Amino acid sequence: MDFGLTEIQEITRKTVRDFAEQEVIPQSRAFDESQEFPHAWAKKMGELGLFGVFVPEKYGGAGLDTVCYAITIEELSRGDASAGVIAAVCNGLVCEPLLRYGNEEQKRRFLEPVARGEWMGAYALTEPGSGSDAAAMRTTATLERDEWVLRGTKTFATNGSVAKIVVVYARTGAKKHEISAFVVPTDATGFSVLKKEDKMGIRASDTVTLGFDGCRIPKENLLGDLHKGFTIAMETLDGGRIGIAAQALGIGQRALEESTKYAKERQAFGQKIAEFQAIQWKLADMATEIDAARLLTYRAAHLEDRGQRHTYESSVAKLFASEAAHRAVDAAVQIHGGYGFIKDYVVEKLYRDQRVTEIYEGTSEVQRLVIARSILGG
Repeated sequence: MDFGLTEIQEITRKTVRDFAEQEVIPQSRAFDESQEFPHAWAKKMGELGLFGVFVPEKYGGAGLDTVCYAITIEELSRGDASAGVIAAVCNGLVCEPLLRYGNEEQKRRFLEPVARGEWMGAYALTEPGSGSDAAAMRTTATLERDEWVLRGTKTFATNGSVAKIVVVYARTGAKKHEISAFVVPTDATGFSVLKKEDKMGIRASDTVTLGFDGCRIPKENLLGDLHKGFTIAMETLDGGRIGIAAQALGIGQRALEESTKYAKERQAFGQKIAEFQAIQWKLADMATEIDAARLLTYRAAHLEDRGQRHTYESSVAKLFASEAAHRAVDAAVQIHGGYGFIKDYVVEKLYRDQRVTEIYEGTSEVQRLVIARSILGG
C-alpha cells in the first residue's frame, strides 16, 4: 500500500497550482462579481490538457490517470471552484461517457475536440421536475426517419451556453428506465439556451436551462445502446463524484490555508490568535478532516484507474469531502470573525462556493442512500 504520489502526479499538481496561482486567483473576485464566464481560464485549461486529463493520447487527451484528474480538480478549485467545475464537467461528465460508450466515429467527432481543449462540453440530466429522481424525466426523443427529435427542458446544465456539445438524456420508451443518451451539438435546429441562473456561489461557472423544441440530431448521435441511458448516467455520475469530491477538497484546503495565515497575523488580547487553544483546535479539526477527505478521494480515483467498480467509494468520498469542506469554510469564517463576513477576504466566497458540493451530482442524502444500499447489499 503506497500513499505517495508518482512523479507525474506531483508534476500535475505543480503545473495546475502554478496556473491557478498566476491566472485564476488574481481574477477570481472580479469574475465572482460580474458572473462573466472566464473564457481566458477555459482557453488556458484546454491548452494545458485539463479537459481530457485521463483521455488516451490517441483521442487527443493528456493520457494521465484518474488520480491526476482528481489532483487537477482539487488544485483548480483551490484557486476558484468555478474553474474546477468547468474542467470537471468536460472530463467526468462528457469525456468519460464518450470514452466508455462512444463508437470510434463518435470519439473522433466529439471526444477528440473536447479532450484537446478545442471545445467545451455540457451534461444535461436534471429537469425542472426531476432532480434526485432522474428516472422521472419528461424530455423525450423520438426517431423520425434518420433523425432523433428531442422535446423537453433541462436545467442546471453547467457550461451549457458555452459548450459545443451536450450529453443529453431523454425518454425513448414507456417504461421507467427506458432512457437513452445522446450527443447534441449546440448548433442543432431546435436547441436553445433559455435562462442563465443567478447563483449563490461558483458564479463564474455558466449554469443554464436548455430547451429542446423539436431538436433534430442524426440517428448516429445515440450514445451507447437504446434504452441504456439511465445506466450510462448513473455510471457516469460514479466518476463525476470523484470530481466533486476533489472540488470540495480544494475549497477546504484553501479555507485551511487562509485561516492559518490569518491566525498567524491577527492579534487579540496582546497575542496572535494562533496562540489560543480554541483557534488551534479549529485548525486541527480542519486539517484532519481535509486529510481524510483527500485519502478517500484518491482511493476512489485509484479504483477507477484499476478498472474496479467504485460506486460505494465515490459516494463515500463525495459525501465526506463535501461535508468536511462545509465544516472547514464555516470554521474559516469564524476564525476571521467580522472580516470573514465581508468580500475583502476570500473565505466569504469559499463559504458560498462550497455549499453546492453537497447538492449537485447527488445530494448528501442521495449519497447516504447509495452507501447504505452498498452496505446492505441492495
